[in-house]
Amino acid sequence: MSFGFFRTPRRPAPSPVEQRDHVVAGRTLPLRIVENERARRLTLRIDAGGQGLRITVPPGLRRSEVENFLARHQGWLETRLAKVPDRPQVRPGIKIPLRGVPHLIVHEPGKRGTVALAEDETGPMMIVHGDRLHLPRRVADFLKREARREIEALVARHTQTVGRRAKTIRFKDTSSRWGSCTADGNLSFSWRIMMAPAPVINYLVAHEVAHLKEMNHGPKFWKLCTELCPDTERCKAWLKKNGGALQSIRFE
Repeated sequence: MSFGFFRTPRRPAPSPVEQRDHVVAGRTLPLRIVENERARRLTLRIDAGGQGLRITVPPGLRRSEVENFLARHQGWLETRLAKVPDRPQVRPGIKIPLRGVPHLIVHEPGKRGTVALAEDETGPMMIVHGDRLHLPRRVADFLKREARREIEALVARHTQTVGRRAKTIRFKDTSSRWGSCTADGNLSFSWRIMMAPAPVINYLVAHEVAHLKEMNHGPKFWKLCTELCPDTERCKAWLKKNGGALQSIRFE
C-alpha cells in the first residue's frame, strides 16, 4: 500500500474582515463582517450607541448565507435601533455627565480655550472658554485629561494588588468596547468612561487589570475582578444598560 503526499492547491484565503454599509429603517450604518476560526454560527451585534453593525461568521461561509441572515434579522435590527437614544451633539445648554453627575455646558468666550468646573443654584456646570467652533473638541480634551489622571492612578493601585505591571496605558474613542488588555500588558480605555459614575470607572479599570493575570473570562478572572472591585456585578449591569447613551454623544 502506498500513500500519496500530493497537496491539493489551496485557494487564496478570504479576507478576514469585510466592511460595507447596510441600510436599516432609513439609516445607513457601517457593517463589518468578521471571520472567526472559532465561530460555529453567525452572530450579529450592534455597536455601542448604534454606530455600526458587526457580524461574526465561520470561515469560508458563503456571502449569500450572510445576506439571508441579515434579511431574517432586519426586523430585530429595526426594533433594537429604535431604542438607541438620539446622538446629541455637545453644545452650550445641554448637560453631559462627569463621573455620573450631569453638568450644564456653559460657553464663555472671554478667556482662552480652557474648561473649568463650577456650581451655582442650578447645579454643576462645565464652563468652556474660547471659540464656540472648538467647544466640542475642548470638552472631549477635558474628558481625556480627566481620564488619564484618574485611570492611571487606578491602574497603579490595582496592578500593585495583583502583582503585575501594565506595559502601556492608552486612551481611545472606541465604539465597540470600553477597554482592552493585550497579552503583553498593553491596556487601552475609552476616555468616554469618565462620563460614567466613579464606581463604574473603577470597575472598568479593575476588569482590564485582572486580564493582566487572567487572559480570559473564566471563574478565576471574575473572582479576581470582584476582589479588585466588590461592586463588579452592579457596575457591569450599569454599563450594559447605560453605555450606549454615553457612546452616542457626539463630540465632533
